[in-house]
Amino acid sequence: MALASKYDPSSVEGKWYQYWLDNGFFRSLPDEREPYTVVIPPPNVTGVLHMGHMLNNTIQDILVRRARMTGRNACWVPGTDHASIATEAKVVARLAERGIRKSDLTREEFLRHAWEWKEEHGGIILKQLRRLGASCDWDRTAFTMDDIRSRSVIRVFCDLYRKGLIYRGVRMVNWDPAALTALSDEEVIYKEQQGKLYYLRYRIVGEDGYAIVATTRPETIMGDTAMCINPNDPKNQHLRGRRVIVPLVGREIPVIEDDYVDVEFGTGCLKVTPAHDVNDYMLGEKYNLPSIDIFNDNGTIAPAGELYVGMDRFAVREQIVRDLDAAGLLEKTEDYTNKVGFSERTNVPIEPKLSMQWFLKMDGLAKPALDAVMDDEIRFYPPKFKNTYRHWMENVKDWCISRQLWWGHRIPAYYASPTDGEASGNVSPVIILVAETEEEARAQAAEHPMLKGRPFTLRQDEDCLDTWFSSWLWPIALFDGINHPGNDEMCYYYPTADLVTGPDIIFFWVARMIMAGYEYEGDKPFRSVYFTGIVRDKLGRKMSKSLGNSPDPLALIDQYGADGVRMGIMLAAPAGNDILFDESLCEQGRNFNNKIWNALRLVKSWEVSDAAEQPDAARIAIDWMKAKFCATIVELEDDFSRYRISEALMTAYKLFRDEFSAWYLEAVKPAYGRPIDTKTYRSTISLFEKLMLTLHPFMPFITEEVWQALADRQPGESIMVTQQPRPEQTNDRLTADFEVVKNIVAGVRSIRLERNIPNKESLTLQVVTGDHNEAYNPVIMKMCNVDTIVRAPKDATAASFMVGTTEYAVPLGNTIDVAEEIQKMEAEIDYLEGFLRSVMKKLGNEKFVANAKPEVVAVERKKRADAESKLALLRENVAKLKDNA
Repeated sequence: MALASKYDPSSVEGKWYQYWLDNGFFRSLPDEREPYTVVIPPPNVTGVLHMGHMLNNTIQDILVRRARMTGRNACWVPGTDHASIATEAKVVARLAERGIRKSDLTREEFLRHAWEWKEEHGGIILKQLRRLGASCDWDRTAFTMDDIRSRSVIRVFCDLYRKGLIYRGVRMVNWDPAALTALSDEEVIYKEQQGKLYYLRYRIVGEDGYAIVATTRPETIMGDTAMCINPNDPKNQHLRGRRVIVPLVGREIPVIEDDYVDVEFGTGCLKVTPAHDVNDYMLGEKYNLPSIDIFNDNGTIAPAGELYVGMDRFAVREQIVRDLDAAGLLEKTEDYTNKVGFSERTNVPIEPKLSMQWFLKMDGLAKPALDAVMDDEIRFYPPKFKNTYRHWMENVKDWCISRQLWWGHRIPAYYASPTDGEASGNVSPVIILVAETEEEARAQAAEHPMLKGRPFTLRQDEDCLDTWFSSWLWPIALFDGINHPGNDEMCYYYPTADLVTGPDIIFFWVARMIMAGYEYEGDKPFRSVYFTGIVRDKLGRKMSKSLGNSPDPLALIDQYGADGVRMGIMLAAPAGNDILFDESLCEQGRNFNNKIWNALRLVKSWEVSDAAEQPDAARIAIDWMKAKFCATIVELEDDFSRYRISEALMTAYKLFRDEFSAWYLEAVKPAYGRPIDTKTYRSTISLFEKLMLTLHPFMPFITEEVWQALADRQPGESIMVTQQPRPEQTNDRLTADFEVVKNIVAGVRSIRLERNIPNKESLTLQVVTGDHNEAYNPVIMKMCNVDTIVRAPKDATAASFMVGTTEYAVPLGNTIDVAEEIQKMEAEIDYLEGFLRSVMKKLGNEKFVANAKPEVVAVERKKRADAESKLALLRENVAKLKDNA
C-alpha cells in the first residue's frame, strides 16, 4: 500500500479506535483465561478531561493493553461519580441563571433539573477518554447513582445500621457554609493564613481587674460559656474559682481549670465556645457547659448570638474589633500565622459546628484493612505510602456520612410518629426506622410496639449520603456483588488486579474500599495500588485554572496526536513522584512517531529479491537484534513486575530508536539501487512487528497502523489482541560483542567527521594492538565504508582511537596537516592532564576514600586509569609525528 510521506495522527486515531469498538476488542466476559480487572477511579460527572486524568488513564490503559496481550482476560470497567457537592453546586448555579432559587423548588423538582444536567453533561469526560485511546469495556459503563449502584448503597447502609456500626447523633462536624453541608475530616484542607491575634479584656466579677484572652476569632465571643486556665499556671492563679464577663455580651461565665490549656499561648487564658471549636466542645462535654450555636448554616449570625444578627461571620470580625476597641475592651492585636481549614469542594473556610448527623464507626472496619497493607497482601507502589496509610488508619475517626444535600443517595432512615394523640404529655414519640424502601419502613412501623394498631405519620430523612459512601463499594458494586453476593462475575473478576490513583485520595477512597472489601467479601478489593504523582508545570507549580498553566489535553492531542501526548506524559511519570510536565515532551513523542513512520517507509520501499544472497553483515545484524530484543523483553518484564512503567516505556523507546532504527536498519539496508534478499527482509519485518507489539501498550494508534501495514492482515485482526513477545534465551556474549562493534564504528565515524572525510570515500582500518574479533568485520566494513581491516603497526599519519584495550587506526596518508594534528593532540593532552589532576586530588583525599561508597571510589579509579591510558597514547602519537615531520 502507498504510504503518506508524513505520519498524520488525525487520519489514524479515529479510524482504529472505531475498528477496535466494532470488533469488540474491549469487551470482556468470564471465560477460562486468567482475569485482569481494573476499575476506573470514577471521574466526577461534572468533569472534563484534565492532565491528571490523562496521566491516570494512560497508565491504566498501558496496564490493561499489556495484560490483554499476555493472554489474560482484561476487563477495564469505566464509570462516573455523581459528586454530590460539586454537581449540586453546578445545578444551583444554572438555576440561578434562569432566575430560579433552589429554595423555591421541591426536592423532586430540583432532582428533575439535576438529572437533566447529568444527562446533558455526564458523558463528556468518558467520550474524551476515547480520544486518549482508553480501551475500557464501554458496555459496562456505570454511574454511582444508577439502579444497581444505588440499591447497593442503600442495602449496605441498612446492613451496617443493623450491625450497630451506623448511628445518629449531635457531634461537632466540619461545616461548609457555602455548600450548606457537613464534611468529613478528609474533605478539609488546612492552609497557612496571615491573620491577627486579638487580646480581649474579660472583666473579673467583683473587682476592677480584667482577664486577658488571646483569640484569632473574636466573632465567636457571643458563644462563650466559660474561660479556662491551666491549674499549673502560676500567672493565672488569681482567677481560680472566679467568674468573668464576656466583653460586649455582658454574660457571666465561670473560670474552669484544665491542663489542656497551653500556658505559653497568649496569656494562658482560653475562651471556651463549645458550639464552635472541636477542643472547646470536648471541654464542654467534660465540664457540662452549655452550648450556644451563634451561626446560621450560611455563616451569618443567628438570633442565638444576640449581637450582629444576620451579618456574615467575617464582616462581624471587622465590626466587633472596632466595637471592642471603642468600648476599651481590646487590649492589643498582633500579627499571627495559623492554619485554617478550608472546604476541599468550595474553598471557603469551614466552620466547626454542632450538628445532628449520621456516623459510621470505623475502628472495627479499619483493623483488617490496615493489616492487609502492612502485610503486603495489598501492595503499594511506591511502598513509601504505606506509612501514610498506617498513620491514618491507626488514628481513624468515625466517618460523618450524612450530607445536607438533595443530589445523592437519600439516607434510608424514616421517622414515624403516632397521630392519635395518646402519647404521654401529648408529645408524640419519634421512632427511627431504617429500611431499604418506604414500604419496608411502613411495614416495620406497623409492627413496632409503640405504633402497632395506631395511625402514624412516616417521613424520610432529608439528608443524603456522602459521595464516598457509594464509591467505597465501587469494586464490588460494579459486578453487583452487594445485591447478588457470589454471582458468577464477582467470583471471576473479584478481587481486581491493579488500582491506579492519586495519593491525595488514599483516605477518601483507597482505605475505605479496602474496608468494604473485607467487610462484604472477606477479601481485598485489589492486589496492587499504583500511586501516580501530581502533574505540575515545568516550574514545579501545581496545574490550575487560576494560574493558567494547565494545557487543554484535547488541544495537545490535536497538535501532537494521542500517542505523542501519552508518551510525553509518561516519560516524566515515575510512580509516586510529581510530574514536571513540559509540552516539549509531547513534541518528543510526536518526533518518535515520525521516526517509526520513516522506518516503515524505508522498509516498505525496499525491493525484495529471492535471488539475492544474504550478506554476512545482515546475518550478523539479525542475530544481534534478536539477542538484543530478547534481553530487552527480560528487562521489560522486570520493569512491569515492579510497576516501573515510565522506565519500561524508556526501555522500549530506546530499543527502537537506538538499536533498531540507528543500528539494525543501517546494517541490513541494501546498497542504493540494489534489492534486499528475502531472508533479511522477512527477518526485518518480523522484528519490526515484535517491536510494535512491545510499544503498543504505550502508543496504541501508530503501532496498530504500522503493524497492519507490515503484512497482509485478515479482517478482524488487530495488534491489540496479538500475543506480546515472551522472554526467550538471551545471548549476553553476542550483545556485549556488538557493543564493541558499535564503539569501533563510532570511532571511525568520528575520524571521518574530524578530518572531513566524505562517507563515500573508502578507508582502511588497522588493528594496532590488542584483541579484535574478526567475525564482526562485515558489519564494521558496511557501517563505516571500510574496504579492509588489517592488523598492522600504526604509521605516523594515522588517526587512532581506543576501544577497551584495543587500539585502532585509520591511515590518512597525505590527507592531514601534521602541524594542525600535533596542535589538536597537545590541546587534548592539556585537557586530560587537568582532568587527571582533579581525579588524583580526590583519590588523594583520605576522608573521601574512607567514607565514599566503594563503587564511587572504583569509578574514580577507572577515570584515572582511562585518562593515563589515553595520555600515554596521545604522547606517543605526538612524538611519532614530530619525529617524521
